[in-house]
Amino acid sequence: MKRSTSRPAVRWILTGLLLVCGAASAERALAQRAAVAEPEWSLNAAVIETCSCPTFCQCYFHSYPAAHTSGTNPAKVEHFCRFNRALRVNRGHFGATPLDGAKFWMAGDLGGDFSSEHYDWAVLTFEPSLGRARRDALVAIAHHLFPGSWNSFTVGQDATLEWSQTKVRVGASLNGGKDAEIVLHHAEGMTADPVVITNLKYEGAPRNDGFVVMPNDIEAYRRGPKAFEFKGTNGFTTTIDMTSKDVKK
Repeated sequence: MKRSTSRPAVRWILTGLLLVCGAASAERALAQRAAVAEPEWSLNAAVIETCSCPTFCQCYFHSYPAAHTSGTNPAKVEHFCRFNRALRVNRGHFGATPLDGAKFWMAGDLGGDFSSEHYDWAVLTFEPSLGRARRDALVAIAHHLFPGSWNSFTVGQDATLEWSQTKVRVGASLNGGKDAEIVLHHAEGMTADPVVITNLKYEGAPRNDGFVVMPNDIEAYRRGPKAFEFKGTNGFTTTIDMTSKDVKK
């Protein structure tokens, strides 16, 4: 999305502290963490992403998302970008903690105007098999990968993340699709090759191998009162690369 990478993300940091310390000791731990430098780290990860915007998501070029009308009230127009993204680490580490093979999910809504790098809500989901050290490492890296602040950011209940990918079809789901689902299909181009957008930045990551455009068959988040579902909207895959050396001190 079109956003700065220099804005601090206190809510991301606090989320990691809540995972480790619990709400009662979060403020004390935050003060302690501020005095401790992050270790050297790196992340190379595959991304499957989809959202409610038409293909291709205008949020990568503007500070506001596409307009949507309500089926029950066509006169009502809302601006939002409700997204699902699945990430799988190809290789990476956080200090001595290896991250290879770790998977996690992020769902949320960017809101109607993110010109000030402030977004509506997001939920992060880890797999049950992911240990505490790896979770904490991914939360720490995530506040650099997804810079900004949120009205609400929480860590949801653990769920198994399934992942499937071919040249013409890509899918990911949480809890067998009961909690969330992404299904993308090959976009038609001039040839049978994938349609790829290059020279476009992905969030805070300074490097990627291009956005393979793949509109969705469905994107759904099925947990809680903010559940949503869209069909025929934006989707893509990419591989990102980022290290601690890329972060502005």
